[in-house]
Amino acid sequence: MIPLFSNEQVRKADNYAINRLKIPGLVLMENASRSIFQITLEKLTDISPSFEIGIICGKGNNGGDGFALARHFINHGYKVKIVSLSSGRDLKGDAKTNFEILKLLIKNVSGSSLIFYKSPKDINKLKSCHVLFDAILGTGGKGELKEPYRTIVKTLNKFDGYKIAVDVPTGIDLDNGTGDLIFDADLTITLSELKTGLFYGSGYKNAGEIAKGYIGIGDEYYNEIKTKYYLIEPEDAFIGVPVKKIDDYKYSAGKVLSIAGSGKLPGAACFTANSAIYSGAGASILTFPDSVKSIAHEKLESATIYNFDDEGNEFLLQKNIEEIKELLDWADSIAIGPGLGREKETIESVRKVLKMLVNKRVVIDADGLFAISNNYFKKVNLSGMILTPHYQEFSQLIGVKLSDLHNNIMKYGKKFAEETESYLVLKGAPTIIFTPLGEALINTTGNSGMATFGTGDVLTGMIASFIAQSNNIEEAVISAVYIHSLAADLLLNDSTEHGITAESLMKKIPSTIKFLEDSVVKSNI
Repeated sequence: MIPLFSNEQVRKADNYAINRLKIPGLVLMENASRSIFQITLEKLTDISPSFEIGIICGKGNNGGDGFALARHFINHGYKVKIVSLSSGRDLKGDAKTNFEILKLLIKNVSGSSLIFYKSPKDINKLKSCHVLFDAILGTGGKGELKEPYRTIVKTLNKFDGYKIAVDVPTGIDLDNGTGDLIFDADLTITLSELKTGLFYGSGYKNAGEIAKGYIGIGDEYYNEIKTKYYLIEPEDAFIGVPVKKIDDYKYSAGKVLSIAGSGKLPGAACFTANSAIYSGAGASILTFPDSVKSIAHEKLESATIYNFDDEGNEFLLQKNIEEIKELLDWADSIAIGPGLGREKETIESVRKVLKMLVNKRVVIDADGLFAISNNYFKKVNLSGMILTPHYQEFSQLIGVKLSDLHNNIMKYGKKFAEETESYLVLKGAPTIIFTPLGEALINTTGNSGMATFGTGDVLTGMIASFIAQSNNIEEAVISAVYIHSLAADLLLNDSTEHGITAESLMKKIPSTIKFLEDSVVKSNI
């Protein structure tokens, strides 16, 4: 796992370097600017002094980083246009020192210019630049941008140049990963350590590729800081891949029961049951209404059907629970919800089943989540279970407005998982796994092609399959989430985001597992 740190934790690191290590702030700023310069050259391999560089600098230390960065480019023969939001009189400390050095340097070289911002027209002078650096606010940004920052960011976002954010794209509130208007970076070079707010919400959408810059503090300091936020790495997913034993047979290799599907929504159930087999389960059984079982039979592959007497209703009834009771005991894991429907009888059936499944490995999705929404989940013992909502479903589950959820996703996700002692797999871009211990594990694979019907049902089947085959629920969940999205990434080798379907994703699972295993083994040689 790659640890992520809060804005406050990184700020304290700066204070530690200055006050404890006695590293002058000017040295930290010099290290930061040199690191940004070097990373830029590494990332943009075709960059040369023929490229015009644009840097917009704010009034704080982020602007100071920008002034120092401009000096490095000028010293290496580049033509640089710097727009300063300060006249220089209101600058302080290290930022002012670098501003004064840059001002003197520009007087002694040709081709570069220092422009003092007076109106939005000054920003347009950066339009011709091949590379644009945002050094406006850094980590100091809070809430919605005010003028002139709103107009400046809107204008910069329209330009064609390759956009790089210094430390943090202007407009992101790092404490909750939000922002209504944000500098749209192609690359963010974040300083000191990786910051949580860059990897979810608006940070995920606007930060682009993220690289870690250096200010002069070693890893020893951060190794002592406690965090509950992490990025999932390939090695983490590899650990959770179920191991096949030489003497396995179908009933020892993971038995999955899917309580899913109805006459109206048969497809979701079939994706779940089939995905369990594609993910290595030895046996996968789908419970399904007898009156419409032929629909499911046409769509199932190696999974089998246990049909119950639905009395022609085409959905699960409370009386059917007795019919499937033996299967509940038989299964190593149970997936409940996809395509069940929202009839009152079905809702009551789901609630009754969940109350019976204490100490069982259970994945709750879709209509299963709906059945316990609006805080009904508090009447169910969810300890050890896995819930897989998307944002709208989670909002309804906990009875919170969707907008409030987006603004405080880490708070609500951690609170839910801790209080229910469950695993919350919040599906989105990116998917975040919240653990009973209050950790947030952010997935690092996946693409926009996954936003289509059925892909979530595939994930439900994968998780149910992996936890049925594993002794460690958390490792299995991490692996299933990562591989599910990695499969979508690998599909792009032969397709585009427009061509990904639930079926293609499901059938890609076995080769994706092999790809992951080969990649991790190769990287460790």
